[in-house]
Order: sequence, then structure tokens, then C-alpha cells
Amino acid sequence: MAINSDEQQNAALSWTKAVTKNKEIVAENSNRLIPKGSKLNLKNPPRIKRKLSAWKGRTDRQAFWLQHNLIKKTLPGEAGEIFDELKMARAEILGSKEYDGAKLNIQNFSTDVTKNLADDEIQLSTLINLWFKNLNGFKLDKDQKRLIDQIPNINSRNSQKISEDMISSIEDEESFLKSSLSLLNALKLLEQEKSEENEENEKFDEQSDENEESLSDDLNEIESDEEPSNEIDLMQSLVDEMPDEQEILQEAEISIDEELEANVDFDDNQIGKENSDYSVFTTQYDEIISAAELSNLKEINRLRIQLDKLIQPHLQTIGKLANRLQRLLLAKQNRSWKFDLDEGVLDTSKLTRIITDVNKPLSFKEEKQSDFKDTVISILIDCSGSMRGRSINLAAVCAEIIGTTLERCSVKTEVLGYTTKHWKGGDSRKSWLQRGGFSHPGRLNDLRHIVFKSAEDSWRKSRKSLGVILKDGLLKENIDGEALQWANKRLQKRFEDRKIMIVISDGAPVDDSSLSANNPHYLDNHLREVIADIYEKDQIELLAIGIGHDVTKYYNHAITISNADSLGETLLDELTGLFE
Repeated sequence: MAINSDEQQNAALSWTKAVTKNKEIVAENSNRLIPKGSKLNLKNPPRIKRKLSAWKGRTDRQAFWLQHNLIKKTLPGEAGEIFDELKMARAEILGSKEYDGAKLNIQNFSTDVTKNLADDEIQLSTLINLWFKNLNGFKLDKDQKRLIDQIPNINSRNSQKISEDMISSIEDEESFLKSSLSLLNALKLLEQEKSEENEENEKFDEQSDENEESLSDDLNEIESDEEPSNEIDLMQSLVDEMPDEQEILQEAEISIDEELEANVDFDDNQIGKENSDYSVFTTQYDEIISAAELSNLKEINRLRIQLDKLIQPHLQTIGKLANRLQRLLLAKQNRSWKFDLDEGVLDTSKLTRIITDVNKPLSFKEEKQSDFKDTVISILIDCSGSMRGRSINLAAVCAEIIGTTLERCSVKTEVLGYTTKHWKGGDSRKSWLQRGGFSHPGRLNDLRHIVFKSAEDSWRKSRKSLGVILKDGLLKENIDGEALQWANKRLQKRFEDRKIMIVISDGAPVDDSSLSANNPHYLDNHLREVIADIYEKDQIELLAIGIGHDVTKYYNHAITISNADSLGETLLDELTGLFE
């Protein structure tokens, strides 16, 4: 008997709501194994009945997490990953005591996760989860047992008491927290994290002080050439106090929660409906992720310092642009009045003439309608392999200049990026080959859409994350059409009257897997269709910046930046032109 996908998904969602006693739970198609907020990450059910138990196990463990995990404490780095898995294991154990059938489902899910990975691909956090569940009666397969036996500092006599404490403390959150910290200490993770964090923060603080002093000197020179103004000091926009790691992690959670909420109704057929000749093989492996989740604190700090050095030569441009834009925008927002009207608001400045001449009528005034509209700008950056080196450096500097400048002018900005998770098709292609590798499968790679900065976040809070764009290994392939649809969808949900998207790219979309399985113009044609659709609906303004390449064959309104020398003046003219 065939499995009814809709029935299974509805049943899983209803069961989760019943277990958690929360009717607000919503389903999402996401790769996250630990749910955020009230969102259940629900994959499509398998077509084979024997795999259904593992699929249910994925849902069961999330339901138990939502039911039992009330521990709010978080930890950074690897210690944090292991602590999360310990909390998940605790929820799985407590939930399985109440619902016996869930235990087998969760065991089958765990087996499914580990059997498809090589030994060196299985995270220590996953093994700790299995170890703790095994202490509480969950069965392991022989490979899982072998790997757990190899965990250092966990199977010695000294760790026996920790194991006993972990078991006895499972019902009490405070006791469980203490036992978990003892375990992490035994694994030498707390000490390591603390040492690395202190060392890195010390180095970063020193470097930030040096950068701040240098930037301050440069800005003083700039300001001496500019007109006096009451604007916020540019220094605060560029080298404000850095957020700590906890702020970065919170930002990641907020950005992803916001994005998942914006994509509740997304399904595999959505793009095919909007563009009849374009289809997607699967969205199962796609991800929308915050930049802060793609790196650790140490690397984030290092990459931010690297980006600061790239920004240094353009400080004068930022100063000029910010001052020019601020004057322009303030002028548009200034209130102006029509005078000497027969009705409206009483003009008190003209009352004296009534006293001197009683025959003079009362004078009224009325405020003129301002043509200035609230504006939000989305900067969408091509993070493909062809952008590596000089091109991605220029793109990052462009985003920084636009973002810091417009924030000073109270214009909301968000910075997004798009690439793929893998080269040559990733899990999507593997799945396609397993199903026979039929012709014309549609888009055939795993999308990675990155939120560097959401529109609601301040630049001070997000500036570190933009440095992640320089991370080695991030840049892979580019599927532009779907990236524009994603950015467009985010903009459409904004409340501002005026919406602008600026695409920063170096040319045509390229994904070897999709192109080889369909036709050489497959992605190119789709990009043109998406752009044409955006222009036709005329709900947002679409601009493009070509990095080293002319992109006017795609975009009606586009400029080209070939080198760093032309970047400043080109952006200066382009951005001021937007608001004139």
C-alpha cells in the first residue's frame, strides 16, 4: 500500500501539537535537526514503508525537544554543539518514557543518520547524544558502539561518576545542567573554548583599537574637507563597539527564524508554476542560513579585520557619499507649507497683522505633501566561484559602502548572498542518480541562500557577519534566477513604500550539474524570465552592479565596476541618483 504523503505530514504535525500542547506549531521543510521557536522541521515522507519509522523518529525527537527543553543556557563553539545534543538526548529520553513507540523510531532515525556518513564525518556532538541515550536504554548498532568506545575521556573510570550523575539528574533541569558542564569539562572543551575565546578576543580587541585609531585619523581629515554638519560621527557607523559572540548567535537565530517564517508556504512546485519552462528536482537539500552560522567566532573576527583593510582606501568616499545623501534626503523630508489659504491650520505668524489692521482676514496654512517615501534596499551578492579573489573583495566593499552610508540616512538595508552548498550537484544530484538519472530533471543542486544582514538589524550588530563573505570555500556555483525570486519575496513582505534590489554579480548563472542535465541555456533563460517578471510587475526597482563584466544584457539599469579605483566615484553617482 502506497504511503500518502499529505496524510503522514498532517498526522505528524497534529501529533506534535498534541504532545507539546501547542496549537501554534507550524511545519517547515528545513534541514535543521533541532527546531527553532514553534517550527517543526518536516521533510517529505519516504516512499518505502520500511523507512517510515526513521522519518517519524525525526519528528518525534523534535516534538520532545519542544515539550521538554526549557534550559535556556547556551555555550559557544563545539561545547555549545555538544550541549545542544545533550539537551536533545534528554528530551528524547523523557519523551520516550511517555510514548514507548517513539523510542524505536528515534533509534531508527539515529541509525539512518550515522550509516550514511564516514567515521570522520560524524560529529562528536552526535556521538555524545548517542552515548547518553545508550546510558538510558537506547540501543546502538555495532558501528555506533565502536565509535563511542573511541571517545576520549568518556569511558575511563574517572568518568563513571559523571555518567551516573547524568543518569540521575535527567529529571531535574538544574542538576542536568551541572552534570552536563562537568561532562564538557571532562572532555576538556570548556577550558579549551574559554582559552581560545579569551586569546582571540584579546587579539581582536588590540586589532580593533589599532583600526579605530587609524580610521579616526583618516576620518578627521575627511571631515575637515566637508561642510560642518550635525550628522552622527562616521566613526560610530564604521568602527562602533563590536557585538560579542552571544549577540552574533542571537542574530543568527533571529534572521533564520524570520526567513523561515517568510517561506512557510514554499514548495517544490512553486517555481515551476511561475515559470512554465523551469522546474526544480527537489528543494529538500536547500538551505537559508545566517552568515554567522557558517563560521566560528575566531574566523569571523579574522575575516572582519581583513574586510576592514579592504575598506580603508574608501573611507573618503564613504564620508562624501554619506554627507551628500544625508543632505539630499533631509531636504526631501523637510516640511514645507502653503500660506495665505482660506482654510487649514491657523498661521500664528500672521496674527500681528490682524491686530494692526482689523480688516485683514485670518490666514491659514497647509502642509505640502512630501514626495519622499520610506525606502528599503536589498543588496543581493553573487557568491559564486568565479567571484573568488578581486571580484568578491569589490562586492564586499560595495555592500559595506552602501550599507553604512544608507543606515546613516535612516534607510533600511539588508545584505543577502547566494551560492550552492556543493560543487557538481551535491545531494540533489545523488538523489537524482538513485532515481535513474532521467532526462530534464530541472535545477539539480543544493541552494545556499545567506543572510549577512537583515533589514531590521543595525549595521553595528551585523558588520562582523559581512566578513564571512571572504571565507575560503564559501564560493561555489550560482543559480541567479531563484536567488532573485528569494530576495524579491523578502522585499515584498516589507512595509516600506519604496523597495529597491541591487544585484552585485559578475555575469551569467552557472551550475554544471543543472546545465549538463538540461540544456546550456536553462539557468540563463530562467534568470531572464525572473527579471522580466520583476520589471513587469513594477513593485520593486531592480538595479545591478557588474563586477568586471557588463551585465546590461540581463538588467535594464546596470553599471560596471572594473577595479577599486573606479568603485568610489561610480557608487557616489549611482546612489545619489537613486534619491534625486
